[in-house]
Amino acid sequence: MKKSKSLLLMFALVLVIGTVLAGCGGNKNNTNSGTNAAATTAPEGSTNTGTTGDEKLAADQTLRVNLTAEPPTFNPAQAQDSQANTVLKTMYEGLTRMNDETGQAEPGIAEKWDVSADGLVYTFHLRDAQWSNGDPVEAADFVRAWKIVLDPNTDPTAPYAYQLYYLKNAEEYYGKKITDFSQVGVKAVDAKTLEVTLKAPTPYFLGLLSFYTYYPVHKSVEGNAKWATSKDTMITNGAFTLTEWTTGQSLQVSKNDKYWDAASIKLAKIDFSLVNSGATELLSYKNGELDRAGAPHGEIPQEQIPIVQKELPNEFQRKGIASTYYYEFNVTEKPFDNVKIRKALAMSINRQALIDNVTLGGQIPAFGYVPPGIAGADGEFRNAVKDDYFKEDIEGAKALLKEGLAEEGLTALPPVELSYNTSEGHKKVALAVADMWKKALDITVNTVNQEWAVFIDNRQNLNYQIARAGWTADYNDPMTFLDMWVTGGGNNDTGYANPEYDKLIQEAKTSSDLAARQEMFAKAEKMIIQDDMILIPFYYYTNNSLTKEYLKGVTLDFSGAIDFTRGYLLEH
Repeated sequence: MKKSKSLLLMFALVLVIGTVLAGCGGNKNNTNSGTNAAATTAPEGSTNTGTTGDEKLAADQTLRVNLTAEPPTFNPAQAQDSQANTVLKTMYEGLTRMNDETGQAEPGIAEKWDVSADGLVYTFHLRDAQWSNGDPVEAADFVRAWKIVLDPNTDPTAPYAYQLYYLKNAEEYYGKKITDFSQVGVKAVDAKTLEVTLKAPTPYFLGLLSFYTYYPVHKSVEGNAKWATSKDTMITNGAFTLTEWTTGQSLQVSKNDKYWDAASIKLAKIDFSLVNSGATELLSYKNGELDRAGAPHGEIPQEQIPIVQKELPNEFQRKGIASTYYYEFNVTEKPFDNVKIRKALAMSINRQALIDNVTLGGQIPAFGYVPPGIAGADGEFRNAVKDDYFKEDIEGAKALLKEGLAEEGLTALPPVELSYNTSEGHKKVALAVADMWKKALDITVNTVNQEWAVFIDNRQNLNYQIARAGWTADYNDPMTFLDMWVTGGGNNDTGYANPEYDKLIQEAKTSSDLAARQEMFAKAEKMIIQDDMILIPFYYYTNNSLTKEYLKGVTLDFSGAIDFTRGYLLEH
C-alpha cells in the first residue's frame, strides 16, 4: 500500500536519522544512537485488540479468498512470488514483522534486540515461541534456514540468496570462496540469542528480517528435500498452519494455537480457492462466496473495475503501491542482444492509452523502474530522481529499429514471441502491446500463455524472448528494485551482465551516506533503462480490490503485500 506523503517523509527521516547516528537502524523508531556504548532495546510490538465498541464477531471465523495461481513452493528458501508470499505470511514469522501502518519493523520472534555502536552487530533475544508441533523456536532454527538459503549446492539454488549478502562472508560462502559456514555472520549464542554480524551498516536491515527468505525452518527439514511438498511435513511458527491442500484446487490454513500471539488471532481458518479467472472470482465475490477479491492475491477483470467502483463504492478500494509492471528481454538471444532494437520496442508503446483503454485501474505510466512510494535520501526517491529516461516516439523508434536491424544484418524483425502467465489481464495487455508494435513498427508478435510454474521456470532458464514481469518492493529502499539486476542475480532473468552496474550496486550496499547512495541508484537505474534498456517499464501498479464491509483487520503494506493474520469477521 502506498503510504501518504507525510508518512513516507516520516519513514525517510527515520532512515536518515538511523543512518547518520548509527550507520544502521532501518525501520525502527528506537535505534542505537551510536554515541553511547550501551545498546538500545527495541520496544514491544503492538497486538490486534480485535473488536471495539459495538462490534460483534461472527460465529464462523472462516475467511474466504482466491489465489489466481497456486504458489510454486511453500519453502521460504525457494519462494519468489506474490502468491507464495501471501500464504507464507500466514504460516511463518521472522525475527521482525512489518507494521503495515507505520511502515517500520516491530518485534516478531525476536522480542528485543541490541545494536552495536558501529551498526554491524545485532543481538536478537528470542521470545518464548513454539513451532506448531510444540517444539521451542530457537536461534539455531534461523541459522539452519539461512545456511540453506546460502548453500551453493542447494538444488535449485535459492533465488533470493543475494538478500542475505548483507551478512559478513555470506556472499563468499555462496560463491564457494569459503566453505566453513561458521565464518558467516550468524550464530546461535544460545537457544534464545542470535547474533548477526553485517559486512557494512545497512539502514533497512530490520525491515529485511520480516521477509520470507529470512524465515526460520524447523529441524525436521534436515535430510528431507521434499518437506515443503506436503502439509504433513510442514511445521510452521506463524499464526496459521497448512491443514488442507488439494493441488490445483484449494488451500486451507488453520489457526496455530501454539503461535506466541495466538490470543490476537481471531480467524479460525482461511480458505484459498485456486481459480485463475477474474470473471469467476468477481462472480463468486458478488454471490457471497468470497470475502475479498482482487489484488494482490486475486484479480478483478479490467473492464469491470470502473463498474464495481460505482456499484460497490463502500467495498471498492484503490491504493497506489510500490510495484512496477514491465516486460523484460532475454538479452542473450539475438536479435534482442541489440540495444537499439530493445529501445525501439520500448519507445513505441502508448502507456496512457494502455491504462485508459485496457488496464482501467488508474495506474501511473512508468518511464523508470523504481516506483513512487520508495524512500530516498530525503522524501521519496521518485520525487528526487525523475523517471524521464526515455520518451514515447514512434518515428524515433522506427529509426532505431532500422539501425538495429542493419547492425544485425536483417531487413525486418522476425516474428517475436511474447510470453505471459495465465491471467485475463496479462493477456489483454499482451494483445494490446502486440497490436501497438504491429501498427507502429510492422512487427508480428506471437503471444504465448503459460501456467505460472512453467512460466517462472522458463524465465529463470532464459527460455523466452520477451516476457511480462512485475516487481514489488520487499523493503522500503531503492535497493530492492535495483540489486536484482547484478550479474548472476537469483532474480535476474534477463541474462544481463554489466560489471560497472555490479560495482555501483556493491558500493551502494556498503555506503551509509544517503545522498551518495541515491546518486548511485540513479546511475544504476539509468543504466538498465536508458543505456541498456534490459526491460520495458509500462506502469506503476495500483491495487484494486473489493472487501466486504464485515471483514476487518486485513492490511496492506506500502508494497501492496497483504497480511490476513490479524483479520476478523463481524456478524453479518
